[in-house]
Amino acid sequence: MGKTVVVGMSGGVDSSVAAYLLKEQGFDVVGLYMMNWEETDESGACTADADFADVRRVCGTLGIPYYSVNFAAQYRERVFSHFLGEYEAGRTPNPDVLCNREIKFGPFRDYALSLGAEYIATGHYCGIEHEDGRHRLKKAADGNKDQTYFLNQVREYQLNNVLFPLSELPKPQVRELAIKLGLATAEKKDSTGICFIGERNFRKFLQNYLPAQSGKIKTLDGETVGEHVGLMHYTTGQRRGLDLGGKKGEDGRWFVVSKDLKENVLYVSHGDESPLYSRACTVTELNWIGYMPQRMQKCTAKFRYRQPEQGVTFTLDGDCATVEFDEPQRAVTEGQYAVFYDGDYCVGGGVIEKVFK
Repeated sequence: MGKTVVVGMSGGVDSSVAAYLLKEQGFDVVGLYMMNWEETDESGACTADADFADVRRVCGTLGIPYYSVNFAAQYRERVFSHFLGEYEAGRTPNPDVLCNREIKFGPFRDYALSLGAEYIATGHYCGIEHEDGRHRLKKAADGNKDQTYFLNQVREYQLNNVLFPLSELPKPQVRELAIKLGLATAEKKDSTGICFIGERNFRKFLQNYLPAQSGKIKTLDGETVGEHVGLMHYTTGQRRGLDLGGKKGEDGRWFVVSKDLKENVLYVSHGDESPLYSRACTVTELNWIGYMPQRMQKCTAKFRYRQPEQGVTFTLDGDCATVEFDEPQRAVTEGQYAVFYDGDYCVGGGVIEKVFK
């Protein structure tokens, strides 16, 4: 008998192949599907049913047992309520980051251990090293798919006994393997949108929970140029959805510079992007993974997922840090995450609290 590993299976190709790889390595693999959002579509069908049906088919093909568990209450309490609160405060949250800490490596991990698991695994594209009681998060071999950014808030202890089977595989190879194995999820497209809530008309979805209050769109010199549909629907640097048209005889497009929550004003600029650039930010709710930071040191950081790492110097002050950028950064956004790297390792991160232009 091999050691038991419970794999978090989403009904997607990545977790399906992760389960296969672990079985090939000699583990006793158990699939566990999490239902974290309960909602029916227009026809009255539960939108999670199709994903669980794919999990059943994949587990049948692989010959492994599977279970389903409902964490919808925990998701609403620990992730979704925070998500709404941040939007109400005029910030732009990233629920996928919080979901990893509060659900996938929280209740899911605890439930998996209660089933007798010696290890838990997911289909994340990242690596992990367990050594001398410490756990270090490593970038995936496929730099285009590396997901360490989304794991920056997971506590180090939550990574104990965690496996990431896809750490060395490029995404095209994962697809090819799934097709070769005849897995039901082989050609299923990658999920996008909010973690566990999925793709939808986001503006319409948000209005179900937060009342939108329209207001003025102004330039930085105070000229009113339009009307917004509610500040929560806009984020720094945004270009689409402003409905302002072009400026006669001028190149460039309108984009969001800032929001004034008190006056309910959206500030925009046209063409010149210099107002979007900042030189530093403060970061709170710091979380370190397998790392002992010095009070002041250089490293690299990302301020959004699809961004190359940037050189920074951070200075610690308890659970906060001031982060100075080697080069001015575009559209650093309050409520998002600053994620820190030391070479091949993701060493942690925190919430961007204040940006200095």
